[in-house]
Amino acid sequence: MGAGHAHSHSTPTATGQHRKALAGVLAISAVIFVIEVVGAVVTGSLALLADAGHVLADAGGVALALGAALLAARPATPRRTFGWARAEILAAAVNGLVLTAMGVYVLIEGVRRLFEPSDVHPGGMALFAVVGLVGNAIGIALLFRARNDSLNMRGAFLEVATDTATSVGVITAAGVIAWTGFTQADAIVSIIIGAVIVPRALRLLREAANVLLQAVPEGMDLEEVRRHILELDHVVGVHDLHAYTVTSGLPVLSAHVVVEDGCFRDGHAPQLLDQLQEGIKGRFDVEHSTFQLEPPGHSGHEPRTHA
Repeated sequence: MGAGHAHSHSTPTATGQHRKALAGVLAISAVIFVIEVVGAVVTGSLALLADAGHVLADAGGVALALGAALLAARPATPRRTFGWARAEILAAAVNGLVLTAMGVYVLIEGVRRLFEPSDVHPGGMALFAVVGLVGNAIGIALLFRARNDSLNMRGAFLEVATDTATSVGVITAAGVIAWTGFTQADAIVSIIIGAVIVPRALRLLREAANVLLQAVPEGMDLEEVRRHILELDHVVGVHDLHAYTVTSGLPVLSAHVVVEDGCFRDGHAPQLLDQLQEGIKGRFDVEHSTFQLEPPGHSGHEPRTHA
């Protein structure tokens, strides 16, 4: 006997609820990218070019998140029972890969420019960086409240936040060059930009990989879940206990629960199912759960895939 908590899989995902904010950030990022590329060509600044490249990577990540959110809003089908919700996580993984590659490039190029500095025009460099700073500040304002709602929203916010930090770094480097003539400041800021990008990108990649590999949702202890189930009256065992995340904000759980034989004779099984699902929802914040109730002798007739 099994049951699942009834709800629609076509409910908009966490990222999908903020599509307008993502679209606004995407437009701002595109404008900043064009301005900073022009500025890098005009001023000869590697830091400005690195910042423009980072903005481009961020714009691509935001575009992926926005596209994934649109796909995730499509309804479930008999073939895709959770719809396109997992597309958000795929977008987050691609986003993390792009950011990692960009960060490594900036680090390598920054080291090279330490030993091969070139002429930089600090006044123009600062002017173009200020434009980027203003645009990124607007992007932060658009995403701040939604930054913890999903992996993609967190990734988009981190991208804009690091863009803001790098713009400040470019402005600082321009000031140093203007006052001291130390042109290596441009390369040093580029290296700092890369050092900021890489660890955050790797963290985003790790979190996306955990979802794709169907790891237990962060913060959930399966042994605690098992103990909670075993504490219910008439429950004598639990096996094949699984929990994973379909997409941000949508954890699921399933288990085979061994109950006393009498539950199937006296009609108590439906009440026990309600207790199981309400308990998992209330204590572990998992709305979608599926339980298979079994008599004590049934477990010997099925393969074990999980303890």
